[in-house]
Amino acid sequence: MSTINTDTGKERIFKDLDLNFNIHPVKKDINMHLKEMAVISALKNLILTNFYERPFRPYVGSNIRRLLFENIDVIIASQLEREIAETITNFEPRVSIKRVSASPSPDQNKYNMEIEFYIVNNPNPVTIRFFLERIR
Repeated sequence: MSTINTDTGKERIFKDLDLNFNIHPVKKDINMHLKEMAVISALKNLILTNFYERPFRPYVGSNIRRLLFENIDVIIASQLEREIAETITNFEPRVSIKRVSASPSPDQNKYNMEIEFYIVNNPNPVTIRFFLERIR
């Protein structure tokens, strides 16, 4: 659980909107991501956001799209790992990175990513796996 104990003894629960804008069947409102899912969703959005995409905050995000158009090899994979780790460290204070791993798959034109991290006040590591590929 990704909670923060404050001085008043209350737990702070991380919440975030579902950016797919799925509607809750009973409440008829947009779904919410809670706890670990909120942090995971924020990390993915941060990593996949390019510079100058967020209004009034041009330097928030990572510039990994430029690396996806390079040849797929281990050198670019290490640059991806470094770029993602730096982005998470700079812009996501709720997370402490344990490991970032990028495995190139030249036959499929993609990188298999694995990020292992700790959420603040949670002793259990969280691992997310996804792949990065160029769109065009």
